[in-house]
Amino acid sequence: MSDDEQPANRLRKELPDEVPPSRSPSADDPAGGLPGAARGERNGVTGRQRLLKGLWPPRLTRAQLIVALLLFGLGFGLAVQVASNSDSDSALRGARQEDLVRILDELDDRTQRLEDEKQGLEKQRDELENSSDQAEEARKQTLEKERQLGILAGTVAAQGPGITVTIEDTKGTVEADMLLDAVQELRAAGAEAIQVNGVRVVAGTYLADAGNSVTVDGNKINAPYRFQVIGKPQDLEPALNIPGGVVQTLEKEQATVTVERSSKIVVDALRAAERPDYARSSSQ
Repeated sequence: MSDDEQPANRLRKELPDEVPPSRSPSADDPAGGLPGAARGERNGVTGRQRLLKGLWPPRLTRAQLIVALLLFGLGFGLAVQVASNSDSDSALRGARQEDLVRILDELDDRTQRLEDEKQGLEKQRDELENSSDQAEEARKQTLEKERQLGILAGTVAAQGPGITVTIEDTKGTVEADMLLDAVQELRAAGAEAIQVNGVRVVAGTYLADAGNSVTVDGNKINAPYRFQVIGKPQDLEPALNIPGGVVQTLEKEQATVTVERSSKIVVDALRAAERPDYARSSSQ
């Protein structure tokens, strides 16, 4: 029997070549086959040190810088908005319970007025749609609308329930902007006609200071300032007495304010109807 036919030689021939042994650590590579973290620790650099080295100093790209600026601007805007809301709510935070109840009642009254106006318009629409003589009904409504617009424009006199507001200014500290605040507050509370010291207040009315006096549409008026206002007294008077409102502002200026309700207020100061220079009816 030949050597190739021996059982041991035949078994070795069928097996694959042996895998060469891995390189043993040498003097040039003392870490040998150790993992990277272990080699780093053996070289004196820990994983924490390598992490800090990767994070600092920061390497910002242009896109990251733009995003950071946008986030800063957004945060600043939110902070300003929060501060503004806090300032506007500060007056209500210090208000008494009865003042808050009065403010809520005033808001409810305004809502009710708007609802009543809506129902009135819906009624007019239904009357126009259902009237047997729509032309006559339209004429009646046109005349009524003309009368209402005349009151708002100050071209016709008006009377009705309302209040009289008298402002005594012995110190001469009341200025035009304070009287304008009173006009705007009364309008917001539903005033339908206003006159001050015999001058009719309309949509285009302006007030200005004139030394120790005030002018209304160029007409000089002096203290005491007397407002005659037509509207619902239960809405008008509380509007002037809200915390931080017209009455408190004037009293801080050492002025005296009295408000009287009446079932009949006459507003008879008239304004001449002015023809606009440029605006024309679209139906012409």
